[in-house]
Amino acid sequence: MEPYGPADSARLIGEADKTSRRTEFERDRARLLHSAALRRLGAKTQVRTPWRRTDHPTGDDFIRTRLTHSLEVAQVGRELGKALGCDPDVVDTACLAHDLGHPPFGHNGERALAEVAETAGGFEGNAQTLRLLTRLEAKVYADGRSWGLNLTRASLDASIKYPWRRGQGPVGSDPAKFGVYGPEAEVFAWVRRGAAPLARCVEAQVMDLADDVAYSVHDVEDGVVGGSITPQALASPPERRAVVELAAGRYWSGEPGELEAAAARLSALELWPSRWDGSRQDLAGLKNLTSGLVGRFVTAARDATRRVFGTGRLTRYAADVVVPAPTAAEIAVLKALAALFVMEPRQEDPVYLDQRAVLRELFGHLLDRAPDSLQPEFQGDFRLAASDQDRVRVVVDQLASLTDSSALIEHRRFSGRPPRMPKA
Repeated sequence: MEPYGPADSARLIGEADKTSRRTEFERDRARLLHSAALRRLGAKTQVRTPWRRTDHPTGDDFIRTRLTHSLEVAQVGRELGKALGCDPDVVDTACLAHDLGHPPFGHNGERALAEVAETAGGFEGNAQTLRLLTRLEAKVYADGRSWGLNLTRASLDASIKYPWRRGQGPVGSDPAKFGVYGPEAEVFAWVRRGAAPLARCVEAQVMDLADDVAYSVHDVEDGVVGGSITPQALASPPERRAVVELAAGRYWSGEPGELEAAAARLSALELWPSRWDGSRQDLAGLKNLTSGLVGRFVTAARDATRRVFGTGRLTRYAADVVVPAPTAAEIAVLKALAALFVMEPRQEDPVYLDQRAVLRELFGHLLDRAPDSLQPEFQGDFRLAASDQDRVRVVVDQLASLTDSSALIEHRRFSGRPPRMPKA
């Protein structure tokens, strides 16, 4: 039996047969690669803002953007998915798409949009991704409306990290994390036809793990190069204790002792740097560390999954990705390391407070003057909106589509106030 059947390669809107020899899943990946939403990720914050630093002679162009992060997630996911028997193009498409819905200024911007969109059902970057793929990104227009990229069922399902609506997640899950807004409920039901409630297909689990691996490893790399993280942090008892405490409270539900052991294992790795001065030798050592950690985590998950589910092709709902507890603990420690030394100190930084204010003020300005204040494609959506909630959602759609720089330009255009610029 084929691992992917006609239902998996079906599209919500039927399309004429193509003369191309590409598979349906190859066509999905191509549509994603050519999308405007993917290009915009090149100017959106991953963790540290991709602006030119005023205290550095060559700027700060080393750090990752949402686009470079997504490309790295796709590479990690494609390799793991291929090893498990998933279609590599389905996984690649999901990985490239996973951050499309994130707004300007990273999670800082997501926080601001969640506030202004509260009356319309809130904001969540993953739910925005599904909305973008099935409605906002113009590719297929039929029956008087846009159907987004009109991807196959398998690719859309693989792109949904949280397959539930707001407030309907598993017991104990973060209520702020959900994957679908009310207006997309019908499309969501089509995508999920035949799937058990709350279950995630193998490809979505691969995408999720690839995201965790990529950002846990690469955020630490960016933090070391940027001077926020010292390689000796995990070897210092006070700093290690702070990292473990943060990991236990945010990324881990097991015993804290497992995090202590994970931190000790990581700092004892032969690849773990003992120094950092930014030399070419140190840069090479850091890159070898990131490669080694990615390989370590992916291999552990691949082998554990194979031990449980055997050697056949693992696709759709035939299996679950198994992440060994020691591996999950090491990933949690790396996440906490970056959070403690890179993200936490910035939460009350005037620059980051200013970013949230920019989006809140932009929202008020656009809504008060809509539809004329909106870009042409959103003007049409606003005029067709049937309720105040729908109109709020349209304004949020435009804000979410902006890059960091375009949000600042739009805000300055009506406020006349220049934004604060980060020094590091």
